[in-house]
Amino acid sequence: MIFGFLKSAHDAHTLGLNHVSQLLQQCGYPTFVASMEEARAVDYLEQDSSFVHLKNWLHRNKITHLGFSYRLDPHQGLNLFERLIWRLNQDPLLSPAQGGQIKQLFFAGLPPTCELVKQKFGQDVITFQGDESPRETLTKLGVPENIIPRSIKEGSQYDEIRLSFGQKLIREEKHLAIKPFPHLNYPDYGLRHDHLIKRLKAAYLVGRLPLFRAHVGPYHPDRERALSLFSTWLKKLSQSRFLDIVSVGSSQLSQSHFGLPWDNLPNGGGVPYNNEFELRAIQEDARPMLVRAYSATNRIPQVARILEENLNMAWHALSLWWFNQLDGRGPLSLKEGLAQHYETIKYIASVNKPFEPNTPHHFAFRGSDDLTYVATAYLAAKTAKLLGIKYLVLQNMLNTPRSTWGIRDLIKGRTLLRLVRSLAEPDFRIIYQPRAGLDYFSPDLDKARAQLAAVTALMQDMEPDNPTSPEIIHVVSYSEAQFLATPEIINESIQITRAALQYYPEFKDKEGLVEIILSPNLQEETEAFFQEARLFIQEIEKSIPDLYTPEGLFQAFRQGYFPVPYLWGKRQEFPLAVNWTTRLIDGGIFVVDERGEKMTLKQRLERIKATKIS
Repeated sequence: MIFGFLKSAHDAHTLGLNHVSQLLQQCGYPTFVASMEEARAVDYLEQDSSFVHLKNWLHRNKITHLGFSYRLDPHQGLNLFERLIWRLNQDPLLSPAQGGQIKQLFFAGLPPTCELVKQKFGQDVITFQGDESPRETLTKLGVPENIIPRSIKEGSQYDEIRLSFGQKLIREEKHLAIKPFPHLNYPDYGLRHDHLIKRLKAAYLVGRLPLFRAHVGPYHPDRERALSLFSTWLKKLSQSRFLDIVSVGSSQLSQSHFGLPWDNLPNGGGVPYNNEFELRAIQEDARPMLVRAYSATNRIPQVARILEENLNMAWHALSLWWFNQLDGRGPLSLKEGLAQHYETIKYIASVNKPFEPNTPHHFAFRGSDDLTYVATAYLAAKTAKLLGIKYLVLQNMLNTPRSTWGIRDLIKGRTLLRLVRSLAEPDFRIIYQPRAGLDYFSPDLDKARAQLAAVTALMQDMEPDNPTSPEIIHVVSYSEAQFLATPEIINESIQITRAALQYYPEFKDKEGLVEIILSPNLQEETEAFFQEARLFIQEIEKSIPDLYTPEGLFQAFRQGYFPVPYLWGKRQEFPLAVNWTTRLIDGGIFVVDERGEKMTLKQRLERIKATKIS
């Protein structure tokens, strides 16, 4: 079997294809993920030239098992897939129906799209809706059980036990008995001068940590109605008393064109605020919850000041290397973006507000390895400290990519905490905030509820001997894979999270999970990864002059210290950053050499030095 994987050029989702490909490679199967050229050809298969291009790719790589992924509009996804099959069946040498080269077809997409594909093609096409475990994925792809590596089978044991805990908790409906907390009692609670640190202290004193944060943002095509609906949602959440911190799901236009005319610019969803009056209304509706909103993608320091003055931001978040031309999320170049983020961090420090470096998972989205994940988080944290930030909200996105094993997340997370906490001083406090991964949840809502409990258990296992960890949990609502979370779903998601925190310790003791999460082997691997990360960071600090400046951070990216093999934008501008190969090995992401073997840190640094740009 030789596998090929295609997607539309309009669909930016790439992690799934790359990681399925890597799973198959671990089983010894050749795989090919189509380039942007083939993706464009798929979108125009009615043109003969496009099909010729695609056909050449299939023949050249001798592909026998072909998968197509589309995670946008269901009907558009079906139309594209139908057209692909129609074209294949026109060519006897390729046609699955005529015994041609293509022996099996696969489709991956949203559940409604998968249902349409099943209705149209029945058993001829095997569908994937995104909630399959690595083992399930390989089985559906036709890989015999005896060929699936032992490491994949054993590595999923911890994850399967935690999921069984979540399923039991949901089945017994224990979360439904969780009641709202009473209001906290301190002088500035819910008022203009409230502050995250005041709230954390008050919650600690009455034993009700962690605080709960959630992303909130309805969608409506009419701007005024969208704002009105958001106002209603905020009031419901405020009155129900489950949520502590609301993250406003700012629209793309609010980030890119705040205070400017929108005219007929397309709005891709989110809360479409565009003036200070609307921001003040949001804060008023949200009281006594703390509020924060996304940073801008242009005029970043100026908009940060406006957000602070009108929302009394719980904290500000910036991603440093992202939300610019690299990822298509903003108009600035990488260098311009870094400069504006740098100035914005100075402003955040001047008003004594916490800062969240919303950084490492954006590297992970572009195929970076685990070492890059922890190193970029450390560099962002140290930059913030040097610029005068006193409170750092350390977000850790688990399950990223979703094929990451829980055991590997423990290694990454503990290393991340140890690295960043090495910077801590009386005037530089680290506030840990874990969250579930962006594409972690199943479209099956009952399974997603269980997954939310399971990932909460993972959060508790990160620092099992620290009763106040984590201080904040970013609760990703269980409906994430299906639809935007309503206030009712947000509240239920917090109930599930709190129930998991309450009942998991007893379950863990009964199931012997303590032996797994504190095993000598796991501790040895964590120590080795920490030492590797520490040496890597020291080498970057030695090699890049003025590292903790916009120019230094730019050069670290430009010189290839942070591999981003799946980056789509500006690839030609940053060849040393994209010309790496990463693979999923033993539940983690590693840089590999031309043979697909893990590259040692020594080899990696030698390669960077050999290709250095002056």
